[in-house]
Amino acid sequence: MSIPNTKIVAFCVALTLPLAVSLWAPEATLSGSAHAAQDEKKEKKYKNAKTTKRQSVGAKCGKALEKLQVSLEEELWAESLNALKNIESSSKTCKSDYEQTQIWKFSGYIYYSLDDFPNAIKAYRKVVDGAGTPPEVKLDTRYTLAQLYASEEDYPNAAVQLEAWLAEATIIGADQRYFLAQIYYQLDRKRDALNMVELAISDVESRGILPKERYWGLQRVLYYEKNDYPTVISILEKLVKHYPKWSYWKQLGGMYGEREREMDRLVATELVYLNDELKKESEVMSMAYMYLGAEVPYRAAKIIDGGMQDGIVERSAKNLEVLGTAWYQSRDLSGAVGALEAASKVADNGNLQARLAGIYLDLGRDKDAYRAASRAAKKGGVKRPDSNYLVMGNALINLNCFKDAISAFKNSLKKAKDKKSKKYPRQWIKFAESEGSRLQKLRDVGLDIRGCGKA
Repeated sequence: MSIPNTKIVAFCVALTLPLAVSLWAPEATLSGSAHAAQDEKKEKKYKNAKTTKRQSVGAKCGKALEKLQVSLEEELWAESLNALKNIESSSKTCKSDYEQTQIWKFSGYIYYSLDDFPNAIKAYRKVVDGAGTPPEVKLDTRYTLAQLYASEEDYPNAAVQLEAWLAEATIIGADQRYFLAQIYYQLDRKRDALNMVELAISDVESRGILPKERYWGLQRVLYYEKNDYPTVISILEKLVKHYPKWSYWKQLGGMYGEREREMDRLVATELVYLNDELKKESEVMSMAYMYLGAEVPYRAAKIIDGGMQDGIVERSAKNLEVLGTAWYQSRDLSGAVGALEAASKVADNGNLQARLAGIYLDLGRDKDAYRAASRAAKKGGVKRPDSNYLVMGNALINLNCFKDAISAFKNSLKKAKDKKSKKYPRQWIKFAESEGSRLQKLRDVGLDIRGCGKA
């Protein structure tokens, strides 16, 4: 599961920071904000606030700020900042509380443009705390502050400002709720984050609007961390339908696996595979194991073989052994031999040689079966040494090497660990003794009976 980036909101700061406002006249009101200029309808939000005379910038201050506007429009940030500092240091130019608010707003905007977020935050804090700041400007500036704090990864302060904004705002969009959900997530307030992101989703769905991909993305992460896999699956099924990405299909396949919905997992993964989106060895081998588990070994073999040809799957002993197993289970003994022979060359024990011996015996390649079983016994590390000696003994019987076969069966008897395992070598010893004696009698009366052919 992907976790939201720690700098979750830096990208959106520029969308809502105050813009430098035009001065229509020296007496014009300066009220640039984080969202837009306030209009008559928006002012109705503050109908319960204490009524005060609308504030304005004096002629002297307005003229100074108008000059500043020119350098701002040309993006001369350093020059604009120096000019603003000169205005602020003068006790006669912009002296009222409201005029001071305009200076701090301009300062915040300039510092932001210079990527100096700490000083931008200081300036906007002055706007929020200023005695001359209109309530609507204070409200919008809180939102700007929340974004700046988040971009600096100061999530506690970001939450404080955004919660204050939510408490006063009358129009709250889904994006704002999602923004707060992200901040709560960073503060490890997972329950609050989930409540907020679900409010955002409900908001847009109630209006017949498709939730944004990132809303479901955060919701998915939060339910995953709660181990609520059925809900994660439900969200992923929406994502693959409305925002189809192969990463979602991969995650969906994984979640189906967690719920033991193996056929659904196989279908989801196969879809990704058919579109050449399984790029890692682990992904390709996982899919092959799924087909082996579904008893479709031929498909598993083709997937592994294709992965090796494409250079995705390494031709390691382990992978070649799985390939050999897949070919063997699909009854392609030739393919199984090729894979296991390659694997045995780099294996650090004799187990693969033992498996090869059994396949050689099935193919009627008795000399190869005997030699492979002998190499396995010599190398050691065979999982079932008793079975390896049984194969060796059978190959030797087919080669008319009865004394050697009896010796192999006796070794099998020694290695056997239970009564059932000891039953078979005893039976084969009796058979080898009987058959060897019978053929020797035929030789004694002059019949041309082939001798031991293991050499």
